[in-house]
Amino acid sequence: MVNLLALILALFVIAQAFIGLTFLITCIWEKEKRATLFAGLQLAGMLIIGVLFLYLNYTGYFNTVDGTIVLVACLIAACGAAALLCRRTEPNQRAIRGTNGLIDGKVKRVDEREHVFARNRSLPPDSKQYRQFYEEHPGWEAADAARRKRGGPLGHPGNIDRPHEGPNVAATLASLNIPLFLSDPEKVKPGQHPHFKSEKIELRPEEATKRIKGYTRKLGADLVGITKINPLWIYSHRGEIFHENWEDWGKPINIDHNFAIVFAEEMTLEMVGTGPHTPTVMESMRDYAKGAFISTQVASFIANLGYSATANHLRHYEALMVPLAVDAGLGEMGRLGYLMTQKYGPRVRLSAMTTDLPLIPEKPMDIGVEDFCKICKKCANCCPSKSIPVDTDQTVVNGIVRWKLNADTCFDYWGKVGTDCDICMRVCPWSHADTLPHRLIKFMVTRNKYARRFFNLLDDIFYGKQPRPKPAPEWADYSPPNA
Repeated sequence: MVNLLALILALFVIAQAFIGLTFLITCIWEKEKRATLFAGLQLAGMLIIGVLFLYLNYTGYFNTVDGTIVLVACLIAACGAAALLCRRTEPNQRAIRGTNGLIDGKVKRVDEREHVFARNRSLPPDSKQYRQFYEEHPGWEAADAARRKRGGPLGHPGNIDRPHEGPNVAATLASLNIPLFLSDPEKVKPGQHPHFKSEKIELRPEEATKRIKGYTRKLGADLVGITKINPLWIYSHRGEIFHENWEDWGKPINIDHNFAIVFAEEMTLEMVGTGPHTPTVMESMRDYAKGAFISTQVASFIANLGYSATANHLRHYEALMVPLAVDAGLGEMGRLGYLMTQKYGPRVRLSAMTTDLPLIPEKPMDIGVEDFCKICKKCANCCPSKSIPVDTDQTVVNGIVRWKLNADTCFDYWGKVGTDCDICMRVCPWSHADTLPHRLIKFMVTRNKYARRFFNLLDDIFYGKQPRPKPAPEWADYSPPNA
């Protein structure tokens, strides 16, 4: 019996050391000096425990009364810790209901004209639309005018990395070509190819869902989900203009589509890790370009089937992406205002297609984000513009329970550094590499409230409360030569 107990404990020790080794390798790959140091110390401690165990077992200590007591106590402690951190605790009922669980009052649809991007890039001064908007919103005019004068992120490029930002800014602006090219009406709302001659290809919802999701993934999407559209998440009025179609500015947006196919593309850790430097905005634009390509392709696929579809991407949105993604089962909304996915955390960009093609919707998911974000606060504490609320509890904003990002101060900082910052995305504990130790941690964090507290503390110890930016890949370097 003692030998069996010793074998079980030996397996625990071996598994612990193996995970410690893979975590050390992960930290080295992530280029995290602090985490590498602590992971090395942790592995050394694990190896010492392993050597001590082998020595005690070799000397026959575990066959004594005291040794048996120690052996049993260690097994109870190991099994107890595993059970405490791995068992599923009570689910978050709000998360299971998706955005319906976050509604607490009357929700007013968002007017795209009021979005900080639309105000700063779609309102030419002295135009009729400019005068109309600021007559209705006089409180914004002075601040918006000052921001335009300073220049936004892409009108004031590379400020933080000057004078060596040129190649990265050039790549960033190159990526914008694709979303702009794919934003004209014929691309975002395609017609059926003449080959089909107005035929409608009948598909059962199950088959249509399988084909649409499979095609979307084949084109490069990392996550795909489907939801029935809640009209509250459709913009109320058009505010972004990119093809001088000013007659559309301010028009009500009403769609007759029932479903949204929402997808996410991963932003790579090596690029996001440099935030707020220029590689991170290059990565954002790469993903937005990819999203435009995928969404217009899938919308055209649906149109060829004989149904109506509209692509939603960087240069043409009719809906709010994060609420649709939450309802499509891709994740939860975090403190920082981004979608939090189980695999990539907030390191994703979102696009979508709306359609009248009958599909099978997904169920929203509870991955423990709300509880984790109440504990963590790292994004808020690291935000240089203090745009992310640090309060523990969410508040009701426009009838929705959430942490409300201050979009204006956030966008102001983007203009200051000349990138889209992404510090909050970089420091988030959910953003770590998709490696074995982090997968195990995320498995426990999604299931267990005690694991959320324990690993949040460990993240502060290993990675620091104010993690530093990582060095850029050599091909995307922004530092001076021979620096």
